Amino acid sequence: MELPRYTRSPAFDADERLVLDLAVALAQTPADVSAALRERLRARFAEAQLVELAAVIAWENYRARFNRAFGVQPSGFSHGAFCALPEQT
Repeated sequence: MELPRYTRSPAFDADERLVLDLAVALAQTPADVSAALRERLRARFAEAQLVELAAVIAWENYRARFNRAFGVQPSGFSHGAFCALPEQT
């Protein structure tokens, strides 16, 4: 499983790592996207792409928190699968 090691895993390219950095930043409480990360994102992606990325990440965070608040359990579509947290570097 490479996701927890995404920052140094060969399974992810530079763009994927950058998007995962954004996802990690937006999943924090409170969300904290640093100026340096925003600069890196804007250097690589168009504004419309960033809007779409942020919207999808925010929507998934919303769904996860909503489901947790109401005790919604998995439906068995990904039995045994889980979303691993990134390793701290």
